[in-house]
Amino acid sequence: MPPSLRRLRTVLLATASAGLIAAAPPAPVPPAALGIGDPLFPTLGNPGYDVLSYDIGLTYGGRNTEPLDATTVIRARTTEPLDRINLDFARGEVRSVEVNGFTAGFTTEAEDLIVTPPARLPAGVPLRLTVRHTSDPGPSTDSGGWVRTRDGLAMANQADAAHRVFPCNDHPSDKAYVTFRITTPDALTAVANGLPAGVRHRGTTTTRTFRTEHPMATELAQVSIGTSAVLRREGPGGLPLRDVVPAADQAVLEPWLSRTPAQMEWMERQVGPYPFETYGLLVADTVTGFELETQTLSLFERRLFTEEAHPAWHVESVMVHELAHQWFGDSVSPASWSDLWLNEGHASWYEARYAEERGGPALERRMRDAYTRSDGWRAAGGPPARPLPPEPGQKLDLFRPVVYDGGALVLYALRQEIGAPAFDRLERAWTRRYRDASATTSDFVRLASQEAGRDLTAFLDGWLHGERTPAMPGHPEWRAAAPAPTPSPTG
Repeated sequence: MPPSLRRLRTVLLATASAGLIAAAPPAPVPPAALGIGDPLFPTLGNPGYDVLSYDIGLTYGGRNTEPLDATTVIRARTTEPLDRINLDFARGEVRSVEVNGFTAGFTTEAEDLIVTPPARLPAGVPLRLTVRHTSDPGPSTDSGGWVRTRDGLAMANQADAAHRVFPCNDHPSDKAYVTFRITTPDALTAVANGLPAGVRHRGTTTTRTFRTEHPMATELAQVSIGTSAVLRREGPGGLPLRDVVPAADQAVLEPWLSRTPAQMEWMERQVGPYPFETYGLLVADTVTGFELETQTLSLFERRLFTEEAHPAWHVESVMVHELAHQWFGDSVSPASWSDLWLNEGHASWYEARYAEERGGPALERRMRDAYTRSDGWRAAGGPPARPLPPEPGQKLDLFRPVVYDGGALVLYALRQEIGAPAFDRLERAWTRRYRDASATTSDFVRLASQEAGRDLTAFLDGWLHGERTPAMPGHPEWRAAAPAPTPSPTG
């Protein structure tokens, strides 16, 4: 047993002997799935503890249809007394659980893994959970988590699918440091978020370790396994850049990948220094219908770069969209999923501005088009900062136009109202103040008011929460089209 674990067990045993860990109540409440009450994902996240780090070991046998053997070690601290510890986990078999080195009971309910420690845990004590389990790619990729590629696997966990890969507190309000240890056959290459932290060869397998230097939301975790090439270059200030691509596609992808350093310099001129230890593109030979801002290693479909369906300015602007997310959504994460507009609105804003500079449509034209559609978007999905929850029995469609160009439209209106200098100060202050943290829409309104030197609460309330789109400052001639009527039920 490692010395650190022996010390932890000694501390907890001493606490127990002092009577600070009470016996479990004589009539415990039956295990139940819990959540932290997110308005859009009420069963995600778990009360009673704060995760500090994840150490996730994955063993891939060579077939992307078969479960991986896995061990997840979670270090946390209790924030309230706990008789049970709920974790988000689905799509895997749990083989054993330990709490602070002691064997613990466990059961499952809905998508929760519910752990019963040997004794009640008081608030404020260290918690080390070791879960030995499998991680199953599942019958399809429709619900997120593992994504099958032509030669292996990648991850697409946004918004609510990390717990379909590993046990976790699956909500962006609880960010933590992450270490991945990935074992594969020697012929394959594994990569993950963060920086390499060691390679070990044993027999016909290789274990590669990666570690983040900044806390990360679970939805931003990324692991790629396949016959990949890892391409390295330097970004601004010597920042190490790492791209992971299908080995056969290096030559065709290089002209696109080589544009990342200049794109990073452009973003740094807008909002300040890049917030993480590395960056790069993971180009996957798969069809998902989206790209994804996984932290330090954004996921892109191969076809974005190899098909000639889009002009160069469009491809580059999509690259900048995911890059901008490293500041907006990754470094500064949403405190609840209703705050998603802060991620997607900002990424769409910088995407639109970059596209304008590279020969795409003018920013004002794109914003006027968004304004025309805005009332319809609000009627269909709710205002940008108050998305409508799903109908009973329906899956939530969170990623709606109202949080993308609708969110960018809020930022355009704000810049029109307070002027470009104050807006630029706000953007830099936002990414600096809430770096490595989670923040709310109210935090943004408060900071905007500070940078503008006046209270913007009433102004932004209509843009963020109103059923109808307010008048655009500086453009009284803009008109929003009337929303299409909601069809009557046909019975």
